[in-house]
Amino acid sequence: MRSQLAQSQLAKYNPGDYNPGVSLLKQLLWYYIGSPLFMSYVVPVSEPKAKLLRLFGASVGTGIRIKQGVRIKFPWRLTIGDDCWLGEGAWIDNLAPVTIGDNVCLSQEVYLCTGNHNWSKPSFDLILGEIKIEKSAWIGARGVVGPGVTIGEGAVLTLNSVANKSLAPWTVCAGNPAVSIKQRKIKEEQ
Repeated sequence: MRSQLAQSQLAKYNPGDYNPGVSLLKQLLWYYIGSPLFMSYVVPVSEPKAKLLRLFGASVGTGIRIKQGVRIKFPWRLTIGDDCWLGEGAWIDNLAPVTIGDNVCLSQEVYLCTGNHNWSKPSFDLILGEIKIEKSAWIGARGVVGPGVTIGEGAVLTLNSVANKSLAPWTVCAGNPAVSIKQRKIKEEQ
């Protein structure tokens, strides 16, 4: 029976027209100098990390807070708005662009994944999808956002949940796969 089934042939892997987007030199500088400095626990403040991201081509707003251990694959494919928080151990695996709006919180160990593979083809073709996280959204600790997903304005993806489809604005979504469980309401301060 097994011989009748098609099998994956990873030697025939097909990245399609994928391109890292910058020269090999810039990639090597990021991998061996930029990324280790950025992820370092030796640099505990955010502004030098934001400057490093900008140096490597990211668009980064003001007031950003970047905790230790944040990983970013390609800063030149990253846009971050004003007053955002990137939690400890967050991983932005951005083979495709990632856009993060103003006042967005990525909690600890959030994973943003812009790439996947076509498991139905023996050549395991690469599939990419941009991620957009609109203003005032919050991705809870260990939340996962998949390729091609937009997290709507003010939406919340709760602790350990997986967004494999876009989330509507101002909803609270939970589970794997995430589903809307209620509307998000922010109370006025007294």
